[in-house]
Amino acid sequence: MKNIVILISGRGSNMQAVVEARIPDARVALVLSNKSDAAGLAWAAQQGIATAALNHRDYADRAAFDRAMIAEIDRHRPDLVLLAGFMRILTPEFCAHYAGHLINIHPSLLPSFPGLHTHRRAIEEGCRLAGCTVHFATAELDSGPIIAQAAVPVLDGDNEDTLAARVLAAEHRILPQAVADFLAGSLKTDGRRVLGRAQAEAGSRLEN
Repeated sequence: MKNIVILISGRGSNMQAVVEARIPDARVALVLSNKSDAAGLAWAAQQGIATAALNHRDYADRAAFDRAMIAEIDRHRPDLVLLAGFMRILTPEFCAHYAGHLINIHPSLLPSFPGLHTHRRAIEEGCRLAGCTVHFATAELDSGPIIAQAAVPVLDGDNEDTLAARVLAAEHRILPQAVADFLAGSLKTDGRRVLGRAQAEAGSRLEN
């Protein structure tokens, strides 16, 4: 049985998608948040999943917080650490500790629009396509080898909320598949590129 630890900061809808996918020979061993009132923690607890919250404000600096997270995560012997809406920039130490086993989901077609407010920026730039990216996380923000992408149209009259909902549906589709591929051993990285591609239609399908 492979152990997954999922980090969230809010409602954790991508975490829920992974749990509900019921990936064979895998279990979510822990859902960890930097916010004790994150809605996703309550949902995970209702499913019988272990949860924990560490408030980053309780630590002297980012490095101390990340070391505390490492200690909590490693108690669960993770095969994969999944960043699913975790709204904290991670230290190089944290990323190195889980190198090759740290995956992130980002709501844009990277390398376009790293960081925040991705949907607003896509609309303001006049993009006709938006989307999401699953990638191995590195110390560089929203960087690292790309595992899978899915594109969605930007429609006339879209606002941040309508575009976000369309992209989120794509996230819920490609993330569980990427996790399953990684845990099955068909997806690895040498730190520069992905060795073996996720079977998640990597950017080739335009969703409606």
